[in-house]
Amino acid sequence: MDNLAASNFIADLPKLELHLHIEGTLEPELMFELAGRNGVPLPWPDVASLRAAYDFDCLQSFLDLYYRGASVLVTEQDFFDLTWAYLEHCATDKVRHVEIFFDPQTHTARGIPFATVLGGIERALQAGEETFGISWRLVMSFLRHLSEEEAFATLREAEPFLSRIHGIGLDSGEKGNPPGKFARVYAHCRELGLPVVAHAGEEGPAEYIWQAIRELEVCRIDHGVRAADDPELLRYLADTRLPLTVCPLSNTRLKVFDQMAHHNVLRLLEQGLCVTINSDDPAYFGGYMNANFQALADELGATASQLGRLSLNAVEASWLSLADKARLTRDIRSYAASHGVSLS
Repeated sequence: MDNLAASNFIADLPKLELHLHIEGTLEPELMFELAGRNGVPLPWPDVASLRAAYDFDCLQSFLDLYYRGASVLVTEQDFFDLTWAYLEHCATDKVRHVEIFFDPQTHTARGIPFATVLGGIERALQAGEETFGISWRLVMSFLRHLSEEEAFATLREAEPFLSRIHGIGLDSGEKGNPPGKFARVYAHCRELGLPVVAHAGEEGPAEYIWQAIRELEVCRIDHGVRAADDPELLRYLADTRLPLTVCPLSNTRLKVFDQMAHHNVLRLLEQGLCVTINSDDPAYFGGYMNANFQALADELGATASQLGRLSLNAVEASWLSLADKARLTRDIRSYAASHGVSLS
């Protein structure tokens, strides 16, 4: 498939995004707008110098900038504007369903009320569903560089709002913060009936994926590319179809892989794993959903069939109802068929 054919196929392929940090969609222009609105000083003089700072050598170098940028988010309207801007990108990229992370600890530590954060994000998601037809789920994440006691405190703070939250996640710096560190709080989340996911196997080893499976009892692994280091784990993931929410552009920008040509996502797909494609923190990593799909076509030679199968995997991995999954599956298969592509 040449580049033009790939671009044409990708452009209107129905997609789902299951690994997206809403704070990571804060584009430099909006960051400066909100900084001016709220009187928050930034260490960069202008948009160009901020973009120049997006030269990360590891996950932590990104997180340092990410948390500084998030300081401009103060009011409910800020969180609405942030989320709405993301949904506009989704509409352009033909994303039909999103399951997004938000990090309350990033904001409550600055004195921003939990209700302010949730209210702005949720209001935008509701408006996006009405305007664009994009369905959604909301995942509250704990910051793994903080303690499990702080995660419990955040869960207590979230209790009045749990009917509006669809699941629990775990993100931030992976090195030195194994999933097992949060085993007790995850057990409590499961007792509350909340599905749980966790970042594992990005910078951390394959053992962290096993910990997320065995100790946290997750229903999805976020990232998970280091599973390739463990043949037993690969067999387990293929047999169980436990999903991996892979983020190709993120992985190359954070040096998980030196270049896209070395990425293992298509090898994992062909080994029978339920891998999906996502944008992670697209404002910082060079692109939203279509850009991630395009990178697979350009740098890995992904075929239309593989791209379509990745979208079908996202339907399988989502938290949609069976009826909605059936509808989206039909739409993806119909779209592929209209391009002469059969999805096995």
